[in-house]
Amino acid sequence: MKEMWSVAPARYTSTKNDNTLSDAVLWHSVEDDKVVCDLCAHRCTILPGKAGICKVRLNDGGILKTCVHNLLIAAHSDPIEKKPLFHFLPGTISFSIATVGCNFRCRFCQNWQISQHAREHEGVSGDRTAPELVVKAALESGAASISYTYTEPTIFFETCEAVGLLARQAGMKNVFVSNGYLTPEAVERARPFLDGVNVDLKGFDDGRYRRVCGATLNGVLTGIDAILKAGIWLEVTTLVVPGVNDSDAELTAIARHIAGLKRSIPWHISRFHPDYKMDDGAPTSIETLVRAAEIGRAEGLEFVYLGNVPGHDTENTYCPKCATMIFERYGFRLTRHELDVDRCPNCRTPIPGVFTT
Repeated sequence: MKEMWSVAPARYTSTKNDNTLSDAVLWHSVEDDKVVCDLCAHRCTILPGKAGICKVRLNDGGILKTCVHNLLIAAHSDPIEKKPLFHFLPGTISFSIATVGCNFRCRFCQNWQISQHAREHEGVSGDRTAPELVVKAALESGAASISYTYTEPTIFFETCEAVGLLARQAGMKNVFVSNGYLTPEAVERARPFLDGVNVDLKGFDDGRYRRVCGATLNGVLTGIDAILKAGIWLEVTTLVVPGVNDSDAELTAIARHIAGLKRSIPWHISRFHPDYKMDDGAPTSIETLVRAAEIGRAEGLEFVYLGNVPGHDTENTYCPKCATMIFERYGFRLTRHELDVDRCPNCRTPIPGVFTT
């Protein structure tokens, strides 16, 4: 992976003339100069001089500002399979960017150094970069898409929108790798540029969502519904954490809900490794992941994949009707491609996905 920019520190304050702040989108005013952010399902009511739960959206004298607009903390060229997206331009490169910040506080976060940066360090860092330069770098890397990932794209929506609209004009597609906590208004605003989303559905117990992630299950499910309603391609990932969401009952509830929405939604079952505030446990066993995959298929899901287990047969895509191998993978590398435009080459069954630019 090639890193395109170094990191330059930049602190934010609540000063009205602070040039690190930019106007935010999707908010409204309430009494006493308070504002309500309508970007994610927290819908934070923010007092003057204070930030929302994400710590990167600030009430600056009754006006909502973003502290991270175009302030990139990471920029890499990744295989699209790393997102993970297996039915979205497979085998292509996706230019991936992020700012610091997140609207969740997951105790097992795998990217906590940047997602929780604003919360841990009470400030933001990054390299301020024009959207035009991001698109230029993406084109030069040979990318077919730009992914807004590593942290939660919802909280740097203004950057996603500015870059995404230019990327569309340049013939590239755009992807969110998200916790799914978008409001219907945010999804509607993203429709002109957003082509695909991978939502991390972290479990199916609201109490545990609140305790472990600092969010609600219903907010995620509402976001997923809005993405599907908007006609944006959706894949779902569940990081299976031992002792947290690995029971048969919870895995069944997740799989059943996805299948109830659409059986053709790909479900990625990802292996946990100890990190952040849950760094004293053990990685998810292969047996647990295989059991989760069996549950997914038993609930009717047509495409179930294991993640972080290179070389396992469940990395591959098979026709749901005749079981012909369509895509063979090893880790994030596509090693075989048998799709005939968008159909199984053997029985001509349509394979759902986004396969052309």
